[in-house]
Amino acid sequence: MQAAAGLSWWIAVFLSPEVREATLGSLDPVVVAAFDIPLFVIASALAAIGLKAAAAVATAWTGIVAIALGVYATVTTEAGSGVLIMIAAAACSLAALSILFLGGIPTAWIIQGPFAFRSAAGRRTTTNVGATIGQMILFWGFFLAVIPLALTFLEERWEVSLPFPQMAAPVGALLLTFASALGVASALTMSWLGAGTPLPSAMPNRLVIAGPYRWIRNPMAVAGITQGAAVGLILGSWLVVAYAVLGSLLWNYAVRPLEEADLEERFGAEFIRYRESVRCWIPRV
Repeated sequence: MQAAAGLSWWIAVFLSPEVREATLGSLDPVVVAAFDIPLFVIASALAAIGLKAAAAVATAWTGIVAIALGVYATVTTEAGSGVLIMIAAAACSLAALSILFLGGIPTAWIIQGPFAFRSAAGRRTTTNVGATIGQMILFWGFFLAVIPLALTFLEERWEVSLPFPQMAAPVGALLLTFASALGVASALTMSWLGAGTPLPSAMPNRLVIAGPYRWIRNPMAVAGITQGAAVGLILGSWLVVAYAVLGSLLWNYAVRPLEEADLEERFGAEFIRYRESVRCWIPRV
């Protein structure tokens, strides 16, 4: 699919001045094609039939081009659409490389080192609550302010922004308020009743099924994803909304299975009963 898409894109580049300007800006398409067609299109096709070396070449090339084109677009405000295409191509190439060399996506690598699941050491409840509040300030500041503002800046520099309706900002503010309240309630309930924190390296020592956890298994994840989308609505940035959606997919398919396997190992039948009676994403009373 990537090889076919790359070939189709190059055909469009040479046939359509609009596509050429949107994805390459002022760059000479002949010069770029001389490198990109063999290193991206042909290498992707060879990787598709199982040639590992070609997958490595395509992955390295797409990564280099995504970074270089991103710098070019940020400086010149040209070729913003090309940056988005190459970021997607780099991610797909990396996934294909992992499948060819490792047999799958190594999601277990996420919980290695400082991110490995560990129960919190015995501490006072007030200490856990204080640590949780500190974590929220740090994580919310980074994931809900620094990253969204950076994405909004890039979206404007790359000239890929889209118009939002006038009601987007008020709706986003309302969603952010409710989602933040849910996040705070969930985090404090976990630290107060679970003898731990939301961090993987200091997880609760008791299974928490009170407060928001009575209605939904992962209220903090729901709150965080909704907060990210709400910030995107407030800023009028579709890239920030997409960032929140991609974060939800990453969490659901990469992190959640590992977390639930750990919870089942630590709490056994108690967690199994809870998982069977309370949904992950859709609240149930």
